[in-house]
Amino acid sequence: MTSVNKIMTIGLGLLFAVGCTGDFEDTNTNPNTTLVGDIKASGMFEPLLYNGANAWLHYTWFWNNELIQFTAFTGGTTRQEHLYSISESNWNSVWNMYSRYGNNVSHMHELSVEQEDVSLEAIAMTLKVMYMSNLTDIFGDIPYSEAFQARQTDGILKPKFDSQQEVYRQMFEALEEANALYATNPDFLKPELDGMYGGDMQKWRKFNNSLYLRLLCRVSGRSEMGTAAKMTEILNNPSKYPVFESNADNATVIFSGNDPYRNQFAITNEGDFTSSGRKLTEQLIKMTVVTSSGGQQTYTDPRLPIIGKKNPNNSGNVWKGTVSGCTPEQRIEVDRGTSWLNAAVFCRPDAPGWFMDYAEVQFILAEAALKGDIAGGESAAREYYNNAVSASLEKWAEYGQYSETPVTITSNDIDTFLNSELASWDDATNKEELIASQKFLALFWIGMEAYHEYRRTGYPELTIGEGTVFNDYILPTRFAYPNITMATNNDNAQEALNRMGGENNMKTPVWWSKQAIESGN
Repeated sequence: MTSVNKIMTIGLGLLFAVGCTGDFEDTNTNPNTTLVGDIKASGMFEPLLYNGANAWLHYTWFWNNELIQFTAFTGGTTRQEHLYSISESNWNSVWNMYSRYGNNVSHMHELSVEQEDVSLEAIAMTLKVMYMSNLTDIFGDIPYSEAFQARQTDGILKPKFDSQQEVYRQMFEALEEANALYATNPDFLKPELDGMYGGDMQKWRKFNNSLYLRLLCRVSGRSEMGTAAKMTEILNNPSKYPVFESNADNATVIFSGNDPYRNQFAITNEGDFTSSGRKLTEQLIKMTVVTSSGGQQTYTDPRLPIIGKKNPNNSGNVWKGTVSGCTPEQRIEVDRGTSWLNAAVFCRPDAPGWFMDYAEVQFILAEAALKGDIAGGESAAREYYNNAVSASLEKWAEYGQYSETPVTITSNDIDTFLNSELASWDDATNKEELIASQKFLALFWIGMEAYHEYRRTGYPELTIGEGTVFNDYILPTRFAYPNITMATNNDNAQEALNRMGGENNMKTPVWWSKQAIESGN
């Protein structure tokens, strides 16, 4: 074996190991480390897909759920993300993770072009946008046009930071180009490598264009982006821009359960996963349980007993949430009898990972119709909304069988939910809030999407706890650039901060957020 091939083997080993480790935060490798050597693009695809899915699973559990109050780690002081205690090492870890995937998928794209593998060329473009959209959505302005070019002759070692508006423009261009490549109906040469779509390029094309809708929705508050016209074009041209049509199209990575194709939490016990630390929150219970004026719990969102589990030590046998952002003095009281994540559902070797689902597409269209960005008005918005909620319940119904007490969700259950005070369209006085809040719940366990959406819409209304002193009682609006980035590429990073109008902290809003738009930034 040559030294070059040894480097490649080691690099791929590290890449694949990340997805299967229980200590993800400590095993991220340097994104500036370039994979080199003689390798097929297909050799990079599988670890990018499976490890990407496991990264999404880890980040939804570790970051997303704590920041937007699905869960709160109140089992001590070793983890305090729900109190907004997020350190520089955390910023560095998150920056490195998304950058590393962006770097590796860029390399896969280069190889696919060289090797004339059009299927992987298109997929690489879709995956790069997915990874890099999360990097920009978490940090704001980032290197994009000049990123990952250090390995080239006369490579760029200090890439400029593109404005978030420019990053989005380039991502839209990439999705357009990928869609055109998918339209040529290229053959996926090794379908057994594809744990999401089995090499079905039409489904990859639907994912590409559904991702396009996600990002158009994200920046829809910025009129200069022309998102209404583009959404209308996509909706009116299904043959040119096919999108998800049912849950069968969901971007779901299927793990076989056999090593190394295993879910991130395959060997995680209930204590480590939830009961000794991360509990369901008061906020989540409030949004999924109807409580009478007398304090009786009279109705429950059918998804809750799949997502969560009542505390067996709760003598009242009720759903109870802990308080996100609670003080040390409050912790003992609010934690007593609190409900947990349902480890039986999530901690299985073959539990899937989701990048995006059909419900999200329907929520996007519901919001767009309600706002007049696409045709149909409130009547169409209601239909899209009902489709979205139904799709979310149908998706989770498949996993009810794994709960300790199996849960079923029937069509009658869905109808009942749509007419309940939790989800009724007719009873909602603020339908924009209703769409956003139900979308928020439907995004449970899908990466960082609920965190992104909360910052975009301001819904649901979250109660900021009295213990969130670490960021001055402000839910983090972004993550700060790591110190190493500020030290090695200071001029470009500082220019980006000046453009964003704030300091390198977690209080400066990103460009597409509701806070930035309302403040005129």
